[in-house]
Amino acid sequence: MLAWEEDVDAHSLRQQGWTISAIARHLGRDRKTIRAYLNGERTPGVRAAPLDEFARFLPYCRQRLIDDPHLWAATLFDEVVELGYSGAYSTFTRALRRYEARPHCEPCQRTGGREHAIIDHPPGAEIQFDWVELPDPPADWGGGARAHLLVGSLAHSGRWRGVLAESEDFAHFVEALDSVLRRLGATARRWRFDRMATVCYPSSGQVTAAFAGVAKFYGVGVDICPPRRGNRKGVVEKANHSAAQRWWHTVPDGSTMQAAQSGVDKLALRMDSRRRTVEGVRTTVGALAEGEVLLALPNAPFPAQAEVARVVSAQALVHFRGNQYSVPPGLSGAKVTVRWRLDEPVIRIATAAGSVIAAHERAMDGAGRVVRDEGHVVALERAVLASFSSAPPCRSKVRRPPSSAAMQEAALLRGQARASPAERVVVDLSTYADVADRLRTAPTDEDAKECEG
Repeated sequence: MLAWEEDVDAHSLRQQGWTISAIARHLGRDRKTIRAYLNGERTPGVRAAPLDEFARFLPYCRQRLIDDPHLWAATLFDEVVELGYSGAYSTFTRALRRYEARPHCEPCQRTGGREHAIIDHPPGAEIQFDWVELPDPPADWGGGARAHLLVGSLAHSGRWRGVLAESEDFAHFVEALDSVLRRLGATARRWRFDRMATVCYPSSGQVTAAFAGVAKFYGVGVDICPPRRGNRKGVVEKANHSAAQRWWHTVPDGSTMQAAQSGVDKLALRMDSRRRTVEGVRTTVGALAEGEVLLALPNAPFPAQAEVARVVSAQALVHFRGNQYSVPPGLSGAKVTVRWRLDEPVIRIATAAGSVIAAHERAMDGAGRVVRDEGHVVALERAVLASFSSAPPCRSKVRRPPSSAAMQEAALLRGQARASPAERVVVDLSTYADVADRLRTAPTDEDAKECEG
């Protein structure tokens, strides 16, 4: 490839009568290259396109993909190799994308390959919710193989908040939803969800009776996205991406759920400073959110009943949300259930059979407090003191030879070992002889009477 300066020199020397060979020697280029530039076949600064071996196979590939839009590229590659294609598989798939050989399939790609309409989101009209399932959480979070983050985003301004939950069941979902709303400070007039089972029936999209009660409690309407219409809630999808990439990748090993929640809150506040331009006016996400007219929240959350499983520690304590709560002694290692209503500041601890064994006022999550009942403290002290003994510890270096009873047992074992099989099994043959004599003769009437008697 010649630069513009070399192309100018080549044309100038050619006009002065230089031969192509002399120009090529002067510029240090190949004669065919100089000839192509002088003839206008090539453009300075633009590399010559390599020979596209795929071009002659393009009509066949297009026809095959028209006949079967879902044909695997690997299958098509095997076919063109048999027809003489010598390129690599990666080159082949890249050529398929470059020439757009595969036709668009609407059922498979609802949002790709077609035009998009801009959805208008008036201020305060809508808030979008979505779960983000994050892989490989710390083991002590108790949520299984994935962490669960509920994200809510105001559709107009883009302000979002996220809350971690131990699971995605109904009670934890309602608790996380209320926490998101309280972090936003208010709620929009309508909520938008995809087809999550805690909100609607996924097959029909109809809102469940349980969640209808939640929506009525907060005084909002509910909108369900049609299936495979992720662009309907693109605002919260972008927030999900930010949370996963800018926060989850940085969560250190051994971090508690409360510390991770603090990281989510800090990121969400920092994202409020993102710049926006509305009708030619430069502003920020936070400023747009402050201008939205939202609905006030109830004083208390929706009264859903939630519960989680826990194991009692050796100190008769149950760990829950960054705090520890006492239970009666004697339950070390037992599985218990922590129950609470979202609108009450009390937690109750029940056994596996369902009996409530403790009730405590709930401390602030992540406060690191140890909440003990006085009765539990006294009972635990008594149990610990009762287990103590005033007897001196066992002496391990005392000489204790075998006792007389042990010596007798040893003698019996030695006698059995010396005895032969004939000595150990004694058979009296006279008994067998008497039985044989009686069987030689038939029984008499007297013998029968003796038997009856």
